[in-house]
Amino acid sequence: MIQDISLGLLNTYKESINSYDEVIDQNGQVKPYWKGLFDTLESIGIEELNLRNEEIIKKLKENGVTYNIYDSNKNSNRAWKLDPIPFLIHESEWKTIEKGLKQRARLLDLILKDLYGPQTLIKNAIIPAELVFDNSGFLLPCFDIRQKHNKQLLNYAVDLARGPDGKMWLLDNRTQAPSGAGYALENRIVMSKVIPELNKKTYRKRLSPYFSQMQQTVDTLGNNSNENPNVVFLTPGPGNETYFEHVYLSSYLGYTLVQGNDLLVRDGFVWLKSIDQLERVDVIIKRLDDTWCDPLELRKDSLLGIPGLLQVIRLGNVSVVNPPGTSILENYGLMAFMQNACKFLLKEPLLMNSVATWWCGQAKELNFVLTNLPKLIIKKTNRKQGFRSIYCRLLTKEQLEDLKKLILKNPKDFVAQEEVSLSTTPSFINGTIEPRFAALRAFLIADETDYIVMQGGLTRSSAVKGKFEISNQLGGISKDTWIISDSPTEYHEKSVERKNTNNQLNNSLTSRNAENLFWLGRLCERTMALRSFLKIILNSLNENVTKSDNKQPDFLVVLLKSLTHLTQTYPGFVGKEPKLGEVFDNEAIFENPIEELLLLINDSTKPGSVVYNLQSMLNTINQVSEKWNHDTRRIINLVEDSLFALKNTNTNNITFVNHGLDKLHIRLFSFYGNIYETLPRDNGFYLLETGKNVERILSLLSVFRSTLNFKKKEEEEALLMEAILENHHLLAKYRNIYKSHLSLKAVVNMVFLEKNLPYTLSYLLDTLCYYLSKLPKANDPNRLSIAEKSALEACTIVKLIDADELIQVDEFTQFRPKLDKTISQVFDLICQVSTNLSSLYFNHSVMQHSALDTLENRDTDEI
Repeated sequence: MIQDISLGLLNTYKESINSYDEVIDQNGQVKPYWKGLFDTLESIGIEELNLRNEEIIKKLKENGVTYNIYDSNKNSNRAWKLDPIPFLIHESEWKTIEKGLKQRARLLDLILKDLYGPQTLIKNAIIPAELVFDNSGFLLPCFDIRQKHNKQLLNYAVDLARGPDGKMWLLDNRTQAPSGAGYALENRIVMSKVIPELNKKTYRKRLSPYFSQMQQTVDTLGNNSNENPNVVFLTPGPGNETYFEHVYLSSYLGYTLVQGNDLLVRDGFVWLKSIDQLERVDVIIKRLDDTWCDPLELRKDSLLGIPGLLQVIRLGNVSVVNPPGTSILENYGLMAFMQNACKFLLKEPLLMNSVATWWCGQAKELNFVLTNLPKLIIKKTNRKQGFRSIYCRLLTKEQLEDLKKLILKNPKDFVAQEEVSLSTTPSFINGTIEPRFAALRAFLIADETDYIVMQGGLTRSSAVKGKFEISNQLGGISKDTWIISDSPTEYHEKSVERKNTNNQLNNSLTSRNAENLFWLGRLCERTMALRSFLKIILNSLNENVTKSDNKQPDFLVVLLKSLTHLTQTYPGFVGKEPKLGEVFDNEAIFENPIEELLLLINDSTKPGSVVYNLQSMLNTINQVSEKWNHDTRRIINLVEDSLFALKNTNTNNITFVNHGLDKLHIRLFSFYGNIYETLPRDNGFYLLETGKNVERILSLLSVFRSTLNFKKKEEEEALLMEAILENHHLLAKYRNIYKSHLSLKAVVNMVFLEKNLPYTLSYLLDTLCYYLSKLPKANDPNRLSIAEKSALEACTIVKLIDADELIQVDEFTQFRPKLDKTISQVFDLICQVSTNLSSLYFNHSVMQHSALDTLENRDTDEI
């Protein structure tokens, strides 16, 4: 009976196949393991599968899984796509594939060592010299580099697809910074949670042995004198296509995520700039393309690499996975010479077929290519030129002639490959299961004697029916890849022994991350403070409907001007100083303040607006993505939703605007509460809290100074004091304590001097001093840092305040000079705290680049 269950979906799918397909074997029969999968899909049903697919989309979004897409204007995050139907390969076939992959890895490692060493392949005419020396992937400064591991190609990825002979064919090599392993792992985790039924009747191999081996391999690369090597994961930054994976893998493997300006070369070693000290780096897992790694010897305009890195590698004082220079192995032209190179170096034939390749730099091959052009795919030997593959069968006669002229102009720059028919695989598209072309990326890591192959991989299927367009840049859809066995396989996890258990190097806080966490605290608080003050003003506008002359109440005018001072969005409600002889009328803006208030909410180009601050905060959050757990990421997604909603707020309906601001407040408060409860109490946490307290103090001082430094009418001043108390969550407590009308002296005593209420100045200053005291000191740990001294001075000024003196008024000007001077002194000292922290902990090299406007290297390893 159970054999008949799948006939519905399976028969429907078989009818849609118009090429050879992964489900069908060479005898035209359905492969048993695919039959079992369709049984399960049938029992789940299409309607439920649709729901599970939506759950996958939601889960990936919650986990922050993205792939950055580059367009002509700017890069943008694209949600990662995961097909609920996995890609299946039986282990009996996989063992054959493994042998071919391991052989190819060994061969490429030998080629790499030969091209940067004796060059016997060139001397014996196995590989043409022009193909190597004229290619941008061959880096002459890397010629004398040799790492201590017996293999130079440590991490290797290869793209595979099933060819016309029913076997897997090699399509492409990925060597300089192979990507996709982290996405493969995330795909497996999400699929296991969302569609657990698929696991019931299927035994699949695990992915974890590959990552365990990676840790072991990396540990063997460390310096002999260091039992617990300091390993960093080098990323170009958040603008890179696969930045999610950099964050994900660095966290999963337990390595510090760094950018180029987190590292420096000194005394022949690479050092990590942490806020405690310079820490020696033993191993770098590189996710930069080769040419960007060292601006001294490679690409001169690189802001992403480490000046002097190549010399440190030469000295043997740092190991890099993979070392610069491996990009030569990605040269498409080399594929035409693999068979001969294999026989020359390994004394055996290639085990795995490659797509037939012709390098146009040879007369015979060039003539073949020009004669058979409509049947071929044209590529550049130099991948760096951003040349997209040309499928010649799609070209007109005129276009073919133009292409011939282009090839003849410089033949050695071009490679032709046979366009072969590749297999399709079941894919869930718009509620139906249909065949789509697919390719598998397999991953290998070197061990002491050979290579270990991941028991799975990253499969990508085409988003367009009938076209082999699998790149994520073109909308390709990923799949979980299962290596199916007939019986369960036991796997004993090999743990990486770390002898120095007290070593905290891998938990280092880089100076860049320190600065980002400090500013995250400031930007989060700044956005919440602005939202709070806007809420008070909007409510006041709602309650105080203007009269026929459209004049706003005096206290509301003061609050609006105070808002401009708080946000520093001048001229705003303050206006501008009229020039000599000029009359400037600033009353019009008060007759219709909503227009300016909306700009302060939704204008993303206006520095100081809610949306501008929120975008800056989210950019900063992205800079330290490795700090956030799944719950925090979910809240960040909600904050992003609020940003989108506020950007599109174009209504004068105050109630609607208030509702959007309330939502934002709840989400920001949830974000802050979550990280407060989950972040470890380390230097990162102390800097986050320091930033929050600095911003909260400055906000309090700005509002108090701009509203009460001049005496107002008694009724107006009472309303202003009430607004200040409400803004700092003190109004209910004030009424509870004083049970009387509002008195400025009492308000000053509470807002400035009360020690047990979280939003008072005295409490905030004490808290600030505490967090500053927890930060590391470069010199004597028993002495105050310059930041602590500034905070202590501000704290002392506030604690010595006499409220009676502070509220004294100049009878001629109605100005409160003591109040203004005291607030000004404290404000300047807290600004000094921020400046002092920069000099103490955030002092980067001269090659630093902005978090918002950085030159990111485009990842040529597209997935």
